[in-house]
Amino acid sequence: MRALGPGSVSSFLKIILDVIYVGLWIFVSLLSIFTLIALLFSFNPDLLARLVPISDAVESVSRNGPLFASALGAWALMMGGWMLIVERLRRIFGTLTAGDPFHPDNVLRLRMIGLILGGLEIGRYIYTAMSHWLAPSSDSKVSFTLTAWFSVLVVFVLAEVFREGARLRREAELTI
Repeated sequence: MRALGPGSVSSFLKIILDVIYVGLWIFVSLLSIFTLIALLFSFNPDLLARLVPISDAVESVSRNGPLFASALGAWALMMGGWMLIVERLRRIFGTLTAGDPFHPDNVLRLRMIGLILGGLEIGRYIYTAMSHWLAPSSDSKVSFTLTAWFSVLVVFVLAEVFREGARLRREAELTI
């Protein structure tokens, strides 16, 4: 089985990435809607009191609603980051399917993936620290993940490999 071109493994992976991308769009949209609903109910608990006759639920939402809404918002932002990564991967695999692995744009795409991965990891640290500060009863602890940072470095190294491949391809096109 071929790795590049139409009908190859890369074209199959591109289809899978397309499906994941659509699923992430739906998921991020739903998370955003739920975040807005949670904010609405947390700042106006009377709306919830009309819908749910349980006074304990209304009190809980008015007390913990902003934390819940911020957690949903952070989750939506994280999924948005993953959506950007999948979108860049879709474009990379599009060039692989076209038989052009060392397309110059793939270098920037890989660098963006590395930056987004690093940003997601830093965002995780910030969110964990903030949630521990705002809700001291939570079990969240800021933990350094070597695997995540290793992945960021690998993506940046791959970007440089693709940059070198694009440079060699340009040189080969200039030779007769």
